[in-house]
Amino acid sequence: MWLANWLTGRIRAAMKSRAVDEHVVPFIASIISVGLKVMVLLSVAGMFGIETTSFVAIFSALAFAIGLALQGSLGHFASGVLILIFKPYKVGDLVNIGGNIGDVEEIQVFNTLLLTPDGKRVIIPNGVVTGGVIINISGPGTIRVDMTFGISYRDDIDRARKVIQEVADGCPMVLKTPPIDILVSELADSSVNFAVRPWCKSEHFWDVYFYMHEHIKKAFDKSGVSIPFPQMDVHLPKAG
Repeated sequence: MWLANWLTGRIRAAMKSRAVDEHVVPFIASIISVGLKVMVLLSVAGMFGIETTSFVAIFSALAFAIGLALQGSLGHFASGVLILIFKPYKVGDLVNIGGNIGDVEEIQVFNTLLLTPDGKRVIIPNGVVTGGVIINISGPGTIRVDMTFGISYRDDIDRARKVIQEVADGCPMVLKTPPIDILVSELADSSVNFAVRPWCKSEHFWDVYFYMHEHIKKAFDKSGVSIPFPQMDVHLPKAG
């Protein structure tokens, strides 16, 4: 028992030295400790001449039954351990998991908790997380905010581009480098569409997104640049 405790302590210290998440260490150490002590008890029973085959069979049957009963939960637990060890994302990151976009509020052993921009808490089982695509929007530290703004065909493209650039220059959260892209992306049915792509810190993604939409609308109104709505021109032939 002393040797089992010593070995468990060494494994715990090794995991901490390798910066394994503090939430994972107790679980793994407990599993190892219980496993070693069961082995010790079986070995001692064998030394005293007690037949251990039946005990091993009972333990195996119990483990098999528990494994089947907790199949889903054990899968989520294993996925949670992998997330905490390999860290595809961390608390505070803005992520897209299965179409759910939000800030990581908490990483639990069985679930990951997201806080969406509208204040909803989304609880995602870790098995679902590792079984799908994870988009870590905050990962690199900087992010490009992709937006589209349309102007009327009657408006001047260069003038609209200048207005957009002035709004971006006035936003304190938009980075100066890389420079913002303001490109004509589409000649749509009712509008000339600009692809506007400023860069910012990952934590300012939504701030820049909402700032640009509000202030570009105000700047367009002030400068006489119109934002068209879907419409159709109908030409009727003259009678007679």
